[in-house]
Amino acid sequence: MEQLTWTGTLGPVLNPLIMAAAAVFALGVVAQFLLSLVPSGNVRVGSMLAQNKGPADYAGMAVKYSFGVILLAIIAFMVGGILLPGPEAKGIIGAMSARLLPVWVGMIVIFAASIMYKRKLGLYGKLFDSPIGMVGFALVLFWVLTALFADMIVTHDPLSQIAAMKNKVPGTPMPADTEGYGWYLLGGDNLARDVFSRMIAGSTIVMQIAPLATLFAFMVGITLGLPAGYYGGALDTFLSFLANLILAFPVILLFYLLVTPEIVETGLPSYMAAVLFLFPIVFLVVLFNSRYYVQPAKQRLFVGGTILIGGYLYLSMISQPGTPLHFFPDGLDLFNIPGGILIVFVSVVFVNSPTVFRIVRGLALDIQTRDYVAAAQTRGEGPWYIMLWEILPNARGPLIVDFCLRIGYTTILLGTLGFFGLGLPPESPDWGSTINDGRKLLSIYPHPAIAPALALMSLVLGLNLLADGLREESLKD
Repeated sequence: MEQLTWTGTLGPVLNPLIMAAAAVFALGVVAQFLLSLVPSGNVRVGSMLAQNKGPADYAGMAVKYSFGVILLAIIAFMVGGILLPGPEAKGIIGAMSARLLPVWVGMIVIFAASIMYKRKLGLYGKLFDSPIGMVGFALVLFWVLTALFADMIVTHDPLSQIAAMKNKVPGTPMPADTEGYGWYLLGGDNLARDVFSRMIAGSTIVMQIAPLATLFAFMVGITLGLPAGYYGGALDTFLSFLANLILAFPVILLFYLLVTPEIVETGLPSYMAAVLFLFPIVFLVVLFNSRYYVQPAKQRLFVGGTILIGGYLYLSMISQPGTPLHFFPDGLDLFNIPGGILIVFVSVVFVNSPTVFRIVRGLALDIQTRDYVAAAQTRGEGPWYIMLWEILPNARGPLIVDFCLRIGYTTILLGTLGFFGLGLPPESPDWGSTINDGRKLLSIYPHPAIAPALALMSLVLGLNLLADGLREESLKD
């Protein structure tokens, strides 16, 4: 087997085009910058005056069209990778594109259905009216689907080692007597593991922890922030003091304290999980109880179902082998969360909850003065009905935006923790741990660290763009 090139058989045709377009793009950007320093009205000449266009306009057009050419060439490489036979013809880019075929199909189906029915999908549908929001959503959806289909995409076991592939460059063929996929598409790391497979497998860990931890943090913050802002007084003072006390600790120092072996042996993370995991159940019980208080049959159904199902899931989640709270029979235990992941999850929820609490409290303080809240009080609605069905829906815009941004912050935090070797085991393929492994030989073999770093950057960029798009559309309501 031969060494793979990045662009395969399409390279000789498209590479010169990309290089020319990149040169035009760079010149256009430089021209725009230089022309922005010249006073307007002093640079229009000849036919430019007749068309009411200046050099800056033509520089902008050059940037726009050259970027389009580069984007189309990359798409051609990806489509060629799916259609062309054999990895040698596909190249590294094409071979990775072919492995990601389930992701492309899923993205096409979801985008097509969403655009077709966007007028019926509320704020989510309006997202497709925002180019920024669509780009952000595409980046986030890419990694979500990659995490879902990771077992189909990876080419090798992310933990397996093949000694001959240590620190090999991208596209290196496997030894002749090795079974399985014939190449390390993104090369091997310093322990001879496949960088591409570790990057894909790492997305599963990130997408499991970051969104769920953020959701749990929001449950905690909303459940405590709404009554603090609505009632005020001693309750507000006490909860705000606790939130400020937690926020006073530097985040990394707090994580160091929570994941040190001495603290873990005391069972503190397990006890924290037992408290924090209660909040989703409490939130849903109060939500349904306040919504259906005039419909006793529905109230009993929803509240009882939440207590029974939620209670079973709660007991299964907090009862983990090797912890002080291992009490649930193994035959009934639905979840077996590894100790490192449980500690990181609880720590992330604990750190993020006070910030969400302060945001929700501030929104509640503002919204409770509105006329529709006074009207609900006049109708005789209960406090929790007002908080959950009058105040919370009208605070959804800022909260949705903060939710997306906070997932990005949590993703960066997970990467930072992995980089420092906190929480997750050292062999974990999460992006932070992989970057930390790759940095040791960064000046000689940069590819093991660059791949997960680009993955982390693209996901956080997508979340930020998605939040911008949601904010723009929510402001139009």
